[in-house]
Amino acid sequence: MLVLAIGDVIGKPGRQAIQRLLPQLRQQYGLDMVMANGENAAGGIGLTPETADELFSAGVDVITSGNHIWMHKEIIPYLDSDSPVLRPLNYPAGVPGKGYIINRQAMVVNLIGRTFMSELDCPFQAMDKLLTGFKTRPPVIIVDFHAEATSEKVAMGRYLDGRVSAVLGTHTHVGTIDAQIFPHGTAYVTDIGMTGPLDSVIGDDTEVVLQRFLTRLPHRMSVGGGKTSLNAILVNIANQSGRATSIERIYREVG
Repeated sequence: MLVLAIGDVIGKPGRQAIQRLLPQLRQQYGLDMVMANGENAAGGIGLTPETADELFSAGVDVITSGNHIWMHKEIIPYLDSDSPVLRPLNYPAGVPGKGYIINRQAMVVNLIGRTFMSELDCPFQAMDKLLTGFKTRPPVIIVDFHAEATSEKVAMGRYLDGRVSAVLGTHTHVGTIDAQIFPHGTAYVTDIGMTGPLDSVIGDDTEVVLQRFLTRLPHRMSVGGGKTSLNAILVNIANQSGRATSIERIYREVG
């Protein structure tokens, strides 16, 4: 199974990059499934039903998210629908939405970290509970770990090595160069990176961000402009064993 995981989609530029590039990527690589982190797809923060539908229409199969998923209230009933949009698994019981989905003969799981972020339920224990709660489950399991701290992400990858097919980090918007396959067959990268404007500070307008740093005064954030990049990770996974056989970084630019 060939799975493409697209990093944090930033606003309209990110959505347009996916609309333009994803159809040719699906054809070029013969992709079996595409997942994308969409928690910043609506105006640079949050997700709406309309922006989710744009991503699905462009060829995305599953949308993962993170701490910004609750920004637009209209997404809440959408999370409780059959639509393949995930919120992090380790939110407390009773929170709207779902933390995993089985799609295209693979399980996609969304986790969120706790270091330098909100004090939510333990993602390690939440994953243990999920994996032991199935009598039968697909061999292919891909985890989007939306976390800030590199150490927490690496620790999760090591913890799940051999139990899932891939642990792919999101949230920092800066792609890392440590894509690898761990000893027991789990593909890993600390951060996929973002799909959004290059002329920006991690997706936000440069001048606005500089003013916030220089003055410490609040400024309304807006999405940057100019050339857009798409950052993604391509993982090839053996269907029967669920072990990753290769991991490759995919990078494209749209002028």
